[in-house]
Amino acid sequence: MLVLVATPIGNLGDISQRALAALETADVVVSEDTRKTGFLLTHFSIKKPQISFREDNEQRVLPKIMEILSSGKNVALVTDAGTPSISDPGFILVRSAIATGIEVSAIPGPTALIMAVILSGLPVHSFTFRGFPPRKSGPRKRWMEIDQKSPHTLIFYESPHRLVAFLRDALEVYGDRSAVIANDLTKKFETHFRGSLSELIAEMEKTDLKGEFAVVIASADYALATTSFSNE
Repeated sequence: MLVLVATPIGNLGDISQRALAALETADVVVSEDTRKTGFLLTHFSIKKPQISFREDNEQRVLPKIMEILSSGKNVALVTDAGTPSISDPGFILVRSAIATGIEVSAIPGPTALIMAVILSGLPVHSFTFRGFPPRKSGPRKRWMEIDQKSPHTLIFYESPHRLVAFLRDALEVYGDRSAVIANDLTKKFETHFRGSLSELIAEMEKTDLKGEFAVVIASADYALATTSFSNE
């Protein structure tokens, strides 16, 4: 059986009993980063062999993992943090397991996009998760234009060194909409920045950007908030 195990996105106290049980009963743990997963396993006194499974090696390693699964062993898939396959490795392994008749299960848990949207104060009844945008401005703006008239709240992930450039492109494509930036969710210095895109750009330009960022942007038909910039 292949089990996708969601792990904490910052606070180890968020791991579930089912996640720990799945890791303890797995024959092999397939990890995006064996060092980070090794720290997690050690913290909870779990000793298991690991196989590295990253974006740059997943095609090469996939046959080995499928051989293990086909032999009847239990494999737990974890990523650096959060839920496997959500902007992380996992999709091709799940697809291959299903195609060969191997049972696939999942242990639910933390996902940054859900935390970001429910904390945003923007409509949550309908939203679109776009993940990480293209790195260069031209392709990024064309990618954004797909949702220019979308009636859904938009959610993105971005790295600290590209965040301001992303926000500038978002302002150009979407206009000066309400938005929220969530930084280091569940961690000690978790912060939420709220305001219009132009206000957020000004704030991010003077902020020492570190950690992980989720950006939530209002839909095309959501009125621009009248409240001024804030962070908490």
